[in-house]
Amino acid sequence: MTSPYASRRSFVSGCSALLSGSLLVPDWLRAEGALSPLTPFQAEGPFYPTEFPLDTDNDLIQVNDSSELAVGEVTYLSGSVKEANGRPIADAQVEIWQADTNGVYLHPGSDRAGERDQRFQGFGRTITDREGRYFFRTLRPTPYTRRTAHIHVAVVYRGKRVLTTQLYVEGNALNEGDRLLNRAPRDLQPLIIRDFQKVEGMNALQVDFPIVVGITPEG
Repeated sequence: MTSPYASRRSFVSGCSALLSGSLLVPDWLRAEGALSPLTPFQAEGPFYPTEFPLDTDNDLIQVNDSSELAVGEVTYLSGSVKEANGRPIADAQVEIWQADTNGVYLHPGSDRAGERDQRFQGFGRTITDREGRYFFRTLRPTPYTRRTAHIHVAVVYRGKRVLTTQLYVEGNALNEGDRLLNRAPRDLQPLIIRDFQKVEGMNALQVDFPIVVGITPEG
């Protein structure tokens, strides 16, 4: 079987999902008949990088052209960034950052910072295409002290951060007790708790994470 992820730098289209739940949209969008709820805000947390790695692309498991890959379950994260009325947002910057398989962030204040997997980039960014799509190759997130498994996600549009959120693993037993996850309304949690599925014919996972943000008419 030919892998859909054959090239390290290839862009893999994400499928946008039909969202349901509470209609948390601005009044000006509500007037236009908007139907999709906004992706819930989640705290940035204390581990956003203080210094960026030399390699900040969308492939977090291979730093530059190293022949060594990070340890962990390879995960293809893709999705789209759209407004609540369904309009795709092109040229938005999507950032992700997460702990490595040892539960260590690319941050000097992270627990056991000396045990960080140097083969894992820890942070990456990419730009959405004309359909608002984005793609990352990363690792399945790992739980660590006091937190369930998660990936931090931020969207920057025209120089302004318009969303900070976190992506969680469906079925993780620690989700129920995670205080940050449970700050999101219960009916909106399915928007940030997603199914990490096995990729057929590959030793890898894939997850689709549609992102819906509120952008004013002026941008």
